[in-house]
Amino acid sequence: MLGASVERIMGLLGNESRVLDVGGGARPFRRADVVLDLMPYESRGELGAEGPGAERFTADTWVQHDICAREPWPFGDKEFDFAICSQTLEDVRDPIWVCSELVRVAKAGYIETPSRLEEQSFGIQGPWVGWGHHHWLVETEDDRVRFIFKHHVVHGRASAYFPVGFGDRLSDAERVNAFFWKDGFSYEERMFFDDSLDGYLDSFVSSELARRGLSRPAPARASLPRRAIDLVGGRIRR
Repeated sequence: MLGASVERIMGLLGNESRVLDVGGGARPFRRADVVLDLMPYESRGELGAEGPGAERFTADTWVQHDICAREPWPFGDKEFDFAICSQTLEDVRDPIWVCSELVRVAKAGYIETPSRLEEQSFGIQGPWVGWGHHHWLVETEDDRVRFIFKHHVVHGRASAYFPVGFGDRLSDAERVNAFFWKDGFSYEERMFFDDSLDGYLDSFVSSELARRGLSRPAPARASLPRRAIDLVGGRIRR
């Protein structure tokens, strides 16, 4: 989690504040009173922990649950003063459902996801674009969170991603969407049914490179199979 966000969250919470951490099993927020995660309590902290102090949650307040199960989470409406969902929504199959439950069970909260700057950068994790296990590109603006399916075309068209080394230039703040909300927020999935997906991906990359005074290196020629199916446009290219 972004360090500045941890500091801001701690400043918002009083000792009596009820805090929920959603999907934080691998790196739980120590100040959380309750953790909701697919994995058991015993597996917590594989990637460390967030926030100062000792763990406030316990084995008794660790709720093992599939957050995308389309079943209401086992909490009452507005039961929590604050809910954290950090580096989780980009991973799950149904972020829309998760957002709806966040709004239901909490009065306010914080969502963090990788930014498009990071998720559309080649070489962040390996010889592909962004993180291999992420399902979604995520945008945040004002009081809205928007999800765009991370289509495989992003890996095959050089104009759709930032070149090798771009990700290394990003600051910690540029790598994430840090989204604070209070009294609810809007959430939606944006879908593409034609070639407009290409423009959506390409225009973001080209405008960001231009804004930073960077140019794209010439792409290396790649050998393609004799027949390639363009799933976005529904065409067969020979």
